[in-house]
Amino acid sequence: MTPGSKNLITDVPGLLVGNAQDAVLKSGTTVLTCASPFTASVHVMGGAPGTRETDLLAPDKSVDRVDAIVLSGGSAFGLDACSGVSDAMRAQGRGFAVGAAVVPIVPGAILFDLLNGGEKAWVENPYRNLGHQAYLSASDQFELGSIGAGTGALAAMQKGGLGSASAVLPNGVTVGALVAANPLGSVTTPGDRHFWAAPFEVGNEFGGLGPDPSSGLGHPAPSRKAQAMHPAAPDKANTTIAIVATDAKLSKSQCHRMAVAAHDGIARAIVPAHAPGDGDLVFAVSTGTRPLGGDPMQIGALGHSAAVCLARAIGRAVFEATPQTGDLLPCWSQIHDLS
Repeated sequence: MTPGSKNLITDVPGLLVGNAQDAVLKSGTTVLTCASPFTASVHVMGGAPGTRETDLLAPDKSVDRVDAIVLSGGSAFGLDACSGVSDAMRAQGRGFAVGAAVVPIVPGAILFDLLNGGEKAWVENPYRNLGHQAYLSASDQFELGSIGAGTGALAAMQKGGLGSASAVLPNGVTVGALVAANPLGSVTTPGDRHFWAAPFEVGNEFGGLGPDPSSGLGHPAPSRKAQAMHPAAPDKANTTIAIVATDAKLSKSQCHRMAVAAHDGIARAIVPAHAPGDGDLVFAVSTGTRPLGGDPMQIGALGHSAAVCLARAIGRAVFEATPQTGDLLPCWSQIHDLS
């Protein structure tokens, strides 16, 4: 599997990603957008999702294109980041035309980072402004790790973060993934060194250490995240939210099928995954610029590629996380110095 030139979701031509964060808040927002509306769907497998406008992404709903997708920290408060994006798009005259009215279509999903050590005693919800900033900063280049929606993310054993990866398939189609990893489960095997996603790693994008040679790894070590949040309810303070994308021309129902398949990437990279307290969710996006032939096997190949990219993106999210003042958990880089 060959990554695109940037090894980011923005290797899919036309896609842009913007990030905004607040170091004191220990939270932030990530926005994916494009110069023109794109086809999108979604599939939820976690037990505790937090979402906005995801019902309209079902294959039978009438609106088949959206203007942006938001991933945000902040739990339910973070859904207001979508409003900030809508404000910015409305000012640009972008959105779904209904007579003289123009309505930006901006679905979103949130993760829980309210107990991560950041200052949360705000008077006015900060996420609307973060969404606005993130949208205006959108570019085909962006950083990974402790940025955007991944700023305050925590995995079971170390800091989570924002990750991305891409692949160019033999037929020229590009697939990419973008993820904010804040799971209940662990991204690393017991001992914290090896990544569950290692069999799918390309080069040394998250350390190049290879798979864990041990066996019997089905019972991860006790969660540091759970211990750090005690006596809160850490089983309800999680979620991995992601977007997978392609330039292949897909219908909304085909995007939905790609989103379903992409969840395998979460299960390959996080143990355990899809827990009752996780809000695990995957959006799937098609820019539709590259026609796809009639071979039904191609949809399966896209789903598989999206799952692999998502597993790699989760590994990169944790690998690229950086330490900040007041962190509850160490970064993977602090535990393992590869220099």
